[in-house]
Amino acid sequence: MPASKTAAQASPSPATGAAVERSEHQRDIINRLRRIEGQVRALAEMVDRGRPCEDIAQQMSAARKAMDKAFYRMMACSMLEAVTQGDSIEGVERSTRILEKYA
Repeated sequence: MPASKTAAQASPSPATGAAVERSEHQRDIINRLRRIEGQVRALAEMVDRGRPCEDIAQQMSAARKAMDKAFYRMMACSMLEAVTQGDSIEGVERSTRILEKYA
């Protein structure tokens, strides 16, 4: 970094930091969903090949748990955004309503 940059320029602003964190959360969720997509394709292949029901059930359970984990990761991001953006009461209440409705 050039010496002419000030300390304020060297460190990201809170808004920039929040945007970077959101971007990281989005990447994490997208990666999780892509893995789940692969699991679901593999499940369809298992059914097509006539694999035993218990094997299929085990893989379905794993895919369902992966979806739950992706959902809760997304909701954690929603809560963090609400708290860091200053609309903590309304944002947390909104996230809570979503959790109550879909979890």
